[in-house]
Amino acid sequence: QVQLVESGGGLVQPGGSLRLSCAASGLSVRNYAMAWFRLGPGKEREFVAGIRPQSGYPSYRDSVKGRFTLSKDNAKNTIFLQMNSLKFEDTAVYYCAAGQGLILSTVADPQRYTNWGQGTQVTVSS
Repeated sequence: QVQLVESGGGLVQPGGSLRLSCAASGLSVRNYAMAWFRLGPGKEREFVAGIRPQSGYPSYRDSVKGRFTLSKDNAKNTIFLQMNSLKFEDTAVYYCAAGQGLILSTVADPQRYTNWGQGTQVTVSS
């Protein structure tokens, strides 16, 4: 049984940092495309960052480039999202997702991901 368990969310002031973790079981993050999506208040679900197993280079949505970093620890079967310089608009529930067979043009498509975590809340507020 596949499980993705996110942790690390919380309340942070603008300009602060958080590190999200997604621990996987039942699949190997080495062999799956892994991504972070978020669902903010009044918004649609949006892609944040993702990485395909064929590539060592993550992709990011434009609004988080230079602030967020996706990394992977194959030994721990866990991915991370380091979020720096957080802004009010980063407030959302952040979800970890896993999928197979993705190409670069589909890494941001949530329909391509077959496994999802339960989400972790990130609130940026002063």
